[in-house]
Amino acid sequence: MGENSEVKQPVYLHCLTLFLLALLILSGVHLHAMDKMSPVKAGQIEQPTGRIAFIRDKNVWVMDHQGQNQRMVCEVGNANGRLSWAPDGRRIVFTRSGQVNFRSPDNTGGMHKVYDLFIAYLDSADAGKTYWWYRLTDELGGRFPEWLPNGKIIFTKDMHAQEVAAMLPNYQLCIIDPSSGEIEILRKDWQHMTEYLTRPSMNQNGDIAFVHFYDVSGRGPGQPQGIAVLNRDQIMMPLDSIRVLSSRLKGMIGPAWSPDGNWIAYVSNSMTIPGLFISSADLTETYLVFEPPPGTGVSIVAPSFSPDSKWLTFATTDGSIWTCDITGNNARRITQPGLDRAPAWWKGGGN
Repeated sequence: MGENSEVKQPVYLHCLTLFLLALLILSGVHLHAMDKMSPVKAGQIEQPTGRIAFIRDKNVWVMDHQGQNQRMVCEVGNANGRLSWAPDGRRIVFTRSGQVNFRSPDNTGGMHKVYDLFIAYLDSADAGKTYWWYRLTDELGGRFPEWLPNGKIIFTKDMHAQEVAAMLPNYQLCIIDPSSGEIEILRKDWQHMTEYLTRPSMNQNGDIAFVHFYDVSGRGPGQPQGIAVLNRDQIMMPLDSIRVLSSRLKGMIGPAWSPDGNWIAYVSNSMTIPGLFISSADLTETYLVFEPPPGTGVSIVAPSFSPDSKWLTFATTDGSIWTCDITGNNARRITQPGLDRAPAWWKGGGN
């Protein structure tokens, strides 16, 4: 017995050494991610300007960048998820949620949520008409919209949303023209996909940052694999290759491009490394922007950059909204804990 123990001990120690080495390598990635951007790297940072839209108690509100002059612009009672401003600063696209209760003859089924995109008009709100909106999609699957500089909107669509007995969703990246309602599905093989591309953000060069879901358990897609970045011309890349790309920012969610196209902001979905981060466009540099106070987390709805790409606004899980510059300094809570979420900075600047 003692002889066998002596033979096995070096093997055990060798395995333990390899495990600790792997753990150290992984820790090194996380420690690097915890670094903050230097002021030299960030360049000159001016005081922020502009307006911020946000959701309060499931209605759409607007305020200035300091949290002042708050007012409701659209009273719907079921606003949910990301908001985005039109380039003209007079419209806001948002999501409303509903639900479907399905019970089959053999008593299987259940409840799942459905979503569509709507547009709120600030001109109507200025005239006191907070119950006025326009329904942009009507197939129960539209979520996570972002208004693009060219006037179109990129969003996620569940292609199975209208199938009452669908066992799983099928999330795809789509672009809609608000003036015509015409929708383009970016993946042409979407009917055969078992992996999901969702929560998109696109810069002026056509680079799309998105969250990639796929089945890692054999029970259907659950937690996101991570964030991947592809140019629109590369969107038909094989899924195996997308898996490799999304493993670089594994466990991250809610990407948002900066207006200058230099940075992608996102939220860590990890319990061990919570916070708001930014990475360079080629993902070779990563910096911590905001680590939430104890007892709270950063909301997984995409953060939003200021017009000059030097500041971010985001929500924490206690229902308050913050701003912070990209170096991780000057963090400021601009609304108190409550029912606030999903802030979106108008990219046009001004007041």
